[in-house]
Formats: sequence, C-alpha cells, structure tokens
Amino acid sequence: MKKFDIRNIRVRSVSVDELSDRMLLLNLYVTQAVTLVIGLAWCFFQGRNPFMLLKLPQGLTFLYWGLGLAVTVLAVDLILSRWVPEEAADDGGVNERIFGNRPIWHIALLSLIVAICEEMLFRGAIQFAIGAYWTSILFAAIHIRYLKHWIPTGLVFSISYGLGWIYEESGTLWAPILAHFAIDFIMGLIIRLRRKA
Repeated sequence: MKKFDIRNIRVRSVSVDELSDRMLLLNLYVTQAVTLVIGLAWCFFQGRNPFMLLKLPQGLTFLYWGLGLAVTVLAVDLILSRWVPEEAADDGGVNERIFGNRPIWHIALLSLIVAICEEMLFRGAIQFAIGAYWTSILFAAIHIRYLKHWIPTGLVFSISYGLGWIYEESGTLWAPILAHFAIDFIMGLIIRLRRKA
C-alpha cells in the first residue's frame, strides 16, 4: 500500500473560468457554511448565545437602518459606475459567473445565505471582539477578489463599516443582514438583467 506523503500535495491558483458552474456554487455554499460555523463557535467561546443575535427585534426601525444603508450603497455604486472605468472595479468575473445565469429565486437565496452567514461571523462575533474598524479591514481582506483595485477594496471596507455602524445603532443583527441581503440581491439582479439585455 502506498503511503500518504504530505510533500506531494501541490497547491495552484485556479481562475474562476476554470471552475464549472456546479463547482463554483459548491465552493460558495461550503465557504458560507464554514463562515457560519466559525461565527457560531466564536460567539459560544465569547460566552454569548449566537441564536439570541437572531432574535427578531420589537419594532421596525431595523428596516430603516438596513434599507437606508442599502439605498445609500446602491446610489454610491451607481454614481461610481458612471465615472470609474469597468476594469478598475474588476472582480475577476466572479460576480458575473455567480449571478449572470441564475434564476431570480436563486439570486435571492444566495443573497440571503451570504447575508446571514457573513453577518453572524463579522458583526455578531468578530465586531464584538475587535470593533467595527478592524472587522471592516478583515472583511475587506477576505473579499480577496477585490484587492487588485483600490476602489472596490475601499467600497467593501466602507460597506462593512456601514454594516457595523447600523448594527450598533439599531441594536439588532437583522439591520446589517437586511442591508447585506438587499445590496447583494439588487447587485445580482443588475448583473443578471444586464446580461440578458
């Protein structure tokens, strides 16, 4: 029997174009599941109940915070897209591959899963430990596909900081979840509908 030798493992960079649609989706779902598990575990280690973070708020003010941030982000993105060359906002084609051919219900599902998983980790767990500023730096760093260009990196940092701010102001994780969902869903729809045109 052949022995396993860790020195024979080779790691290589793979472009998004080399992934099949199925593998791209599998990667997305697995990374979001890992994100959620880390967020839940981190909250437990902080001595907090992560499920209490998902408790529905009493009033509807979280809607104003979440939708207000989403509208602001989408307006800024629309303004920037008028003056910033497309190559300066290039993410390597990842968003196009994820959203370009999806049915609308699947874009909504993906946006909801990403919003809940990432907000549980970043706002629910990490921000509690290190604050909104450092959480936003980490959030921008893990969105590695944007790091090639300073404009999308700055936008991701700013959006993250805004998500952290509305979390603190509203007192509920549902405000950043709603904002994150609305931003991703509407951007996904724009990509989908632009491709059809």
